This record gives sequence, structure tokens and C-alpha cells, in this order.
Amino acid sequence: MKKLAVSSNSGPALMEESNMSIPTVLLVDDVKLLLELEKNFLKHSAVRLLTASNGEEALDVARREHPNLIYMDLNMPKMDGKSCCAAIKADPELCSIPVIMVTTAGSQIDEIRCREAGCDDYLTKPIDRRLFLEKGRRFVPAIDRREPRVSCMAEVALVNGEVIGSANCADISVGGLYITADKKPQTDEDLKISFTLPGSNVKIKAKGRVAWDNSGNPRSKPRLPAGFGVEFTEIETEVLKEIRNFIESQRAKGG
Repeated sequence: MKKLAVSSNSGPALMEESNMSIPTVLLVDDVKLLLELEKNFLKHSAVRLLTASNGEEALDVARREHPNLIYMDLNMPKMDGKSCCAAIKADPELCSIPVIMVTTAGSQIDEIRCREAGCDDYLTKPIDRRLFLEKGRRFVPAIDRREPRVSCMAEVALVNGEVIGSANCADISVGGLYITADKKPQTDEDLKISFTLPGSNVKIKAKGRVAWDNSGNPRSKPRLPAGFGVEFTEIETEVLKEIRNFIESQRAKGG
């Protein structure tokens, strides 16, 4: 399958792809950093991506392109996500398009606004990559939750609340790390991660959560050493680019 090239424009953007049967996903947010993060999440999915920076643009794109799924921020200028989603659901030609709203964590008012708009599901910020992909996959099976992983032998500093510890990384993807350790942190909330990419001076800092545990007996994945998987929950776009460059270089070497 032809590799998709993501557009980096902040306005409505269309990915070039000759096979128009590939499902289309529209990402809507007025914050470019969040659009880039969402595009990174979908990098390895066989989907065609569109972007819009506000509700007016999103409605125009939806009418023109009829995407298979829309991720839409609730709070935007010109036309907010609630108004845009309501307009989509009121249009007989668009109402079957699933809309996943993205809103502020812990705000019951925003949650009510999302439901009033008629959305099919919603996510809260900071966006959890796993939930982002799982919720999208409900509507578009082509959305892939897996990420290419490569060996990454590095010492990792972990800050979990007031506790600071160190462990060793075994492999890495743009979604997270596999940490070798006999025990996982007591809680997966607000886990701060820092390490240096092997063979470089690139310092990586991110926030994450323990996504799965492989330290039991018997282990869920015996081929791996005892440890746990950490999923990135907050990470800067430039840091993701450094990780992606490392992964691509290691894969080119067969690592």
C-alpha cells in the first residue's frame, strides 16, 4: 500500500492518495500542536487525513469530502465544536458520520455540551493515545493501534509522585517504552519519564502511564524480560520527531 504523506498545513488539508477507497478521518482543532499530535497517533493507520482549524472549516470539509470519522475539539473560534457537531448531525447527508469530541478533562459542563451536540463519543485532554485509537477503531477498523518498535537500551529516570527511581528501557515506539523491572510503579498517574536516546545527545522528556504489566508469574509475554509497558500521555511534537527519526534509523539498520 502506498505510504501516506501527512500535510502539515494548519487550515483544511488533504493528504494525497491515489486510492480513494481508503477511509477518511477529519481532525479538527485550532491548536496546531494538538493536530500534529493526533496526526502522529494515526501515522501508521491506513487512513486518509484531513484537517481543519475551526468549526466553519470542518463543516465545509465534511460537506465536500464526507469523511468516515471526525475528531473535533469542543472549544474553537468562529464556530465551536458543539455548533459544528450539531450542524453535522442535523444534516441528512452528514448525520451518519461518527463524531468524537475532544474536551477539557474534569469539566462536567463540557461533557454535557458534547452530549447535547449529538456526538458519538468524546475524549478528554491531555489526549490518551490508547483511548484515541481505540475509540476511533470502533468506527474505522483501519485505524491501527500498533506502532513499530525497535531496541532502545537506555537508562530511564522515572518520577512517580514524590518517588524518583531508575530503570532500563528495552524497546521504544512513538507511543511509549517497554521498561525492564521486577515491579511496576504503584500508580500510573502522572509518571514523568526522562532518558537519552542511545548514540545521541538527544534528551527525551515526557509524561506517561503504565499501560500493561509483565512482571507477574507467569508473565503475560514470557518472551520479554519482566517489566511493564509505558504509554506516552504528554509529549512535545519535536520530541516525537526525534523518537521517530531514531526508530526509522534503527529500522533501516535492521535494529
